[in-house]
Amino acid sequence: MASSNPILPKLTLVGAGPGDPDLITVKAIKAIADADVILYDALVSKELLNYASSKAKKIFVGKRKGKHSLLQDEINRLAVEKAFENGHVVRLKGGDPFVFGRGHEELEYAEAFGIPTFVIPGISSSIAIPELQKIPLTKRGISESFMVVTGSTAEGAISKDLYFAAHSDSTVIILMGMHKLFEIVQIFKRAGKIDTHIAIIQNGSLPEENFAIGTIGSIIEIVEKNKVSSPAVIVIGEVVKLHPQLKEVLQTVMVDSNFPKRQE
Repeated sequence: MASSNPILPKLTLVGAGPGDPDLITVKAIKAIADADVILYDALVSKELLNYASSKAKKIFVGKRKGKHSLLQDEINRLAVEKAFENGHVVRLKGGDPFVFGRGHEELEYAEAFGIPTFVIPGISSSIAIPELQKIPLTKRGISESFMVVTGSTAEGAISKDLYFAAHSDSTVIILMGMHKLFEIVQIFKRAGKIDTHIAIIQNGSLPEENFAIGTIGSIIEIVEKNKVSSPAVIVIGEVVKLHPQLKEVLQTVMVDSNFPKRQE
């Protein structure tokens, strides 16, 4: 006898946001609650799993540099396998699944097996983390655009787009770039940007947030002093001057330089 409740496979890619569990969309919460299986990443807050049904299977598939729980091909196959076995699979990914998240690869793989797929965007760390530090990515008279660049390619090489970015007046946001920080700094130095301001925010939006702020010429020393490491978002451009800490320093310098000197 055929089952009265046939399994209907489905895959939903869900962006979990930059880390703070409150920074997730209502639609994403509804998808998590509806899931039969949740495949979640390393940068996803485990608090989000509390929205899932008690019957839902929760499987960690996180990847960190040098510490892979599963390879990408294995994650693709697992999503398809669980969709046919259990029904609705939610692939919960940090940030936004289409911003260096390999989300589209996972969609294509599932669709090749005839599985219906859906996408729920997430708040990208590339935008949210600078904003939470009160650094605007664009501001009239300072920056007319911004670009988001990966720190390195899939092969581990420095991204060629960084050479273009270094010669641009746009705000540059670099994800997954800490292990290439020295090389990134050298590229910007050679482009004449040694005095350009840079902020590096580690664990943005989380209680353990840590950051370094300075110029291209000084940032390596400041990062070492503040013990800033991955995962981190790198922001380069004149908008970094608007960070409250740096803005206060710069305003003090301006006041001191404009203050009339006493005549001897």
